[in-house]
Amino acid sequence: MNESKKLVVVAGVRTPFCKMGSDLAAVSAVDLAAGAMRSMMADAGIRMDVVDEVILGCVCQPFDAANIARVVALRAGVPMDRPAVTVQRNCASGMESVISAAVRMQACCGDVFLVGGVESMSTVPLLFRAQAAKKFAALARERGALGKLKRMAAFRPSDFAPVIGLQLGLTDPVSGLGMGQTAELLAREYGISREAQDEFANQSHHKAAAGAEQFAAEIAPIYTAKGKAVTTDNGVRSDSSVEGLGRLRPVFDRSFGSVTAGNSSQISDGAAVMLVASEERARSEGWPVLGRVDAFAVTGCDPARMGLGPVHAIRKIAKETGVKPDACDVVEINEAFAVQVLAVLKELENDGLAVRADQLNPNGGAIALGHPVGASGARLLLTSLQTLRRGGGKRALASLCVGGGQGVAVLMSAEKGGANE
Repeated sequence: MNESKKLVVVAGVRTPFCKMGSDLAAVSAVDLAAGAMRSMMADAGIRMDVVDEVILGCVCQPFDAANIARVVALRAGVPMDRPAVTVQRNCASGMESVISAAVRMQACCGDVFLVGGVESMSTVPLLFRAQAAKKFAALARERGALGKLKRMAAFRPSDFAPVIGLQLGLTDPVSGLGMGQTAELLAREYGISREAQDEFANQSHHKAAAGAEQFAAEIAPIYTAKGKAVTTDNGVRSDSSVEGLGRLRPVFDRSFGSVTAGNSSQISDGAAVMLVASEERARSEGWPVLGRVDAFAVTGCDPARMGLGPVHAIRKIAKETGVKPDACDVVEINEAFAVQVLAVLKELENDGLAVRADQLNPNGGAIALGHPVGASGARLLLTSLQTLRRGGGKRALASLCVGGGQGVAVLMSAEKGGANE
């Protein structure tokens, strides 16, 4: 990044992260993100008309809200003459929104941006198979009653067996592997045991339970249609145990595998948003600063080993900035799977870029909190900065693996006197 012009985070909030099909299942992705934006701006005391553009990450964009960023922006109260764009880099979409804002700022295409990510995984649609779709199309074209009956008679029970959209989205079309299968591949190649994975998952739950006070400070409540306020993440298990996790059966390789629902990230609904601005604009407006984006890296890797993405991105950050993980107070690596993070840690140690246990995901991660894919990248950045502020730290590094074989990392520094204090 241009050292003379840095992007700073002025404010940020997120919704609770809730397991798919649970507390937020009836809340649309639009309402999740718009609600978070309104809460953040109201709490910060900043008007919507200062925003130059809205950039929102979303993986499974709803069919009834094309370019969801624009719909969210208008629902949140951003003026109509301010543009909005949706970005999609799979699991790193929320982080991509921040990177996109930094690039726009440095290209003099704006100074103030609403960024973040959202995902309603509960509402990813079920799809009809191609043969069934043709029959429905033929039925719709038919005009006569007798012809309609004939078309309807052509349907077979198999035509009503849907294709699960979420399952398709979690399968890589190049390698042909599901995300869980890529995790099993890493378990075999790096010799990571089931016990090590379950121990890591257990620690994630207990760290998240201990960090509930911090999360309360970054969560904006979401109200359902029935008027219920959802205020907390609902996937954290304070009673988690290695013994309990050990009783779960492997999901992706039932005969020889070690990756289970318990040592994988939870499929969740949620949103995370931030107000970011050029440092110069934030100072001139008198806005408090939560933190600064110092550098970022985006890399590619083997889709079959997509879980190693953070290794490549962190290597690039270290090479370009000279900052290694051990110089950071906090290192957040998204917990797509326990085995994936453990493999990343092994590779980083081999590279001389080791991450200490006390640095890594100090408040737990996606195994306990959940992984609404479009939102997780933004959540990692927000949580990292909040953790720095609470502990008096100065520097954080956040990274994710990305389905399709990519890695993204962002290096940030904290500043005293930021928003959300």
